[in-house]
Amino acid sequence: MPVNETLSQYSDWSFTTATAIYLLALVFFLIEQSFGVKGRRAAERSATRVRELVGAGGPSTASEPVEPPPAAPSREAGRAERIGRMGVALTVLGLLLHVCALVLRGLAVDRWPWGNMYEYIMAVTLIAVASWLFVLRKFPVRHLSGFMLLPVVILMFVNGTLLYTVAAPVQPALQSYWLVIHVSAAIIASGVFMVPGVASICYLFRSAHERDPRKFAKFAPKLPAADVLDRVAYRATVLAFPLFTFGVLCGAVWAESAWGRFWGWDPKETTAFVAWVVYAAYLHSRATAGWRGTRAALINIIGFAVMVFNLFFVNLVTTGFHSYAGLG
Repeated sequence: MPVNETLSQYSDWSFTTATAIYLLALVFFLIEQSFGVKGRRAAERSATRVRELVGAGGPSTASEPVEPPPAAPSREAGRAERIGRMGVALTVLGLLLHVCALVLRGLAVDRWPWGNMYEYIMAVTLIAVASWLFVLRKFPVRHLSGFMLLPVVILMFVNGTLLYTVAAPVQPALQSYWLVIHVSAAIIASGVFMVPGVASICYLFRSAHERDPRKFAKFAPKLPAADVLDRVAYRATVLAFPLFTFGVLCGAVWAESAWGRFWGWDPKETTAFVAWVVYAAYLHSRATAGWRGTRAALINIIGFAVMVFNLFFVNLVTTGFHSYAGLG
């Protein structure tokens, strides 16, 4: 079927605009992190001075104890708060354009828009941003948004420049309903896995600072509390792991239908299995051995690294039945 070049062009423009808006939101979040920390520290110093005055007798001579008034937020903290909310609004706008880019790409080629690596990464980054916005509604981690958007912006920039593929029909081997089921599950799981990957990396810095305030003193105080990061990583992994398992199983069924075997230790299959084992070990250690903190975060980071390795090295360097990067 011929490709609708007009819709394809609109998709490319939407994707480029979404990338630019994410970059602007990233700048806003970094500004909030910088000035927000200064504002919180100023408020803490103000509260300390109030407590010292009240403890020393202060201006009140009443016999009843006087509660120190809460410290008013500093001007810097208020401005940083507004900038952070503007960053969230920009992220939502970027997500809407991101959705438009993916939908228009699918309409342009009259198929599900994940038949090559360019479309796959477009969908994965969309799921990652949507997952993060959901996390923001559940946890007070907005000042972590800059660290989450950074890999998204990098992936989208690389995707739009080095990995871009013109809209075209998929290869005959991919013209199956299993493309929708198997690849959709893999996309959703991979996008959600970005959240615990970033959260676990940040957890290592934050926990090290909490054990020794001299470590990462300029960087770690800008992160959420270690226990919050640990909960975010765990709950996101609990959500993504069943989807990833479902995607692997569907891939095995599709492989039997297409190639006459359920499993052949293809590089893509092998790396996906390794990632599955690592994430299963993470959840098992949390549930049975009570592993929390640094050891659990390290396991989660290893799983995230295997997923990134599977996405780039296996698709771009190795050859096998799953060589559908679409860059040739």
